Amino acid sequence: MIEKRQFYINGAWVDPIEGADHHVIDPSTEEPCAVISMGGQADADAAVAAAKAAFPAWMNTPVEERIALVEKFLEVYQRRNDEMGEAISLEMGAPIDMAKASQAGAGSYHAANFLRAAKKFDFFKPLGDHAPNDRIAMEPIGVCALITPWNWPMNQVVLKVIAAAIAGCTMVLKPSEESPLNALLFAEFMDEAGFPAGVFNLVNGDGMGVGAALTGHKDVDMVSFTGSTRAGIAISQNAALTLKRVHLELGGKGANLLFADADDKAVKRGVRHMMENSGQSCNAPSRMMVQREIYDRVVDEAAEIASSTKVASAHESGRHIGPVVNEAQWNKIQGLIQKGIDEGARVVAGGLGRPEGLNKGFFVRPTVFADVNNDMTIAREEIFGPVLSIIPFDTEEEAVEMANDTVYGLTNYVQTQDGARANRVARQFRSGMVEINGNSRGAGAPFGGMKQSGNGREGGTWGIEDFLEVKSIAGWTEE
Repeated sequence: MIEKRQFYINGAWVDPIEGADHHVIDPSTEEPCAVISMGGQADADAAVAAAKAAFPAWMNTPVEERIALVEKFLEVYQRRNDEMGEAISLEMGAPIDMAKASQAGAGSYHAANFLRAAKKFDFFKPLGDHAPNDRIAMEPIGVCALITPWNWPMNQVVLKVIAAAIAGCTMVLKPSEESPLNALLFAEFMDEAGFPAGVFNLVNGDGMGVGAALTGHKDVDMVSFTGSTRAGIAISQNAALTLKRVHLELGGKGANLLFADADDKAVKRGVRHMMENSGQSCNAPSRMMVQREIYDRVVDEAAEIASSTKVASAHESGRHIGPVVNEAQWNKIQGLIQKGIDEGARVVAGGLGRPEGLNKGFFVRPTVFADVNNDMTIAREEIFGPVLSIIPFDTEEEAVEMANDTVYGLTNYVQTQDGARANRVARQFRSGMVEINGNSRGAGAPFGGMKQSGNGREGGTWGIEDFLEVKSIAGWTEE
């Protein structure tokens, strides 16, 4: 049993003021794997006070020095990458190989992209030739509360912490209590890199405790949250009382449009992407919309691919998907699969219960529904499990209308060999991101959504900008 009962505040590991024990569950075994302490208002206050005290000096630290510390952090991270992967696999169920390569690897990937963007970022610049004595200063917002999820934990921690640090902000991180071990390891990396006391602070806790204390705190200038839309609304309401800035990266219900001329790998690509991380990704292409001419063939192919997707313990090496994170999530997914059946969708792969041979652990059968319409619950709600809905369409106009007919707007996808159509559809999607024919977004591309998928952008230049205020100065005199 791993015991991590301290918080990282003001550059030191300290005992909690209001600590109550919380057991972290290994989702592959349903057994406790770690125990941590949960903080409360007093712990949040102590962390915010440390961040507030550290802010003036950190804000005025030359950006070159902030960048140098991030470079040291990246060296530490890369050296200890496998430790990070092991922690993530244990606590949230990502298969060990995938956890080391993708889950842990996302952290160093984003840190490197931030360094590239920071070295080109203009923090102080002229307004323009028409106003020779006007300057635009990009200055840090201040103390930031960073609240991160369990599904891609290090991806989100780095997108927030490193961008805030480069911008000159100080911060308090509250990781998910479902997957806190990776964040505690991350705090060790920040400490080893030599960040000044108070710049980075970490307090474990839940949303109702530490989360609410931070988002409503009078000395917190910004909240950056990744998680559910429901929680995002509650955080926005709490933060509104102090008029702090709120950045939200929330849920999604991605549409993946397959036209009749889609390439031969489009179906496999779509199903594999949906099942990745056991379906626990906000940008998953969970609605596969298929032109009617190829609908029957696509349904058969998708069913075959899903049925051949291996499910196994996160502790096993190899290519497979692991469990979902906890019992509550498993029960939610089972309920939505049942809802799909009740509303008349046709199960062509998977279904209720655990996969054969897995009687313990929060494992879900990779499931594909056919004959879904866009009004069914499984097409409207974010399931956050390995469940794909296939919906037929006849025309491009109908497909785009269905794709946009959702409260979400994170990532949509289009598969067609007609370049003009692909471009046309991409511009019509009401989503923050679009991927065409399996092309992934480039390094440093902004991540974020529209509508109830949130606001703001993470990654690269846009991620740094999110933690900056714009100051306009008139009458500047060159020294």
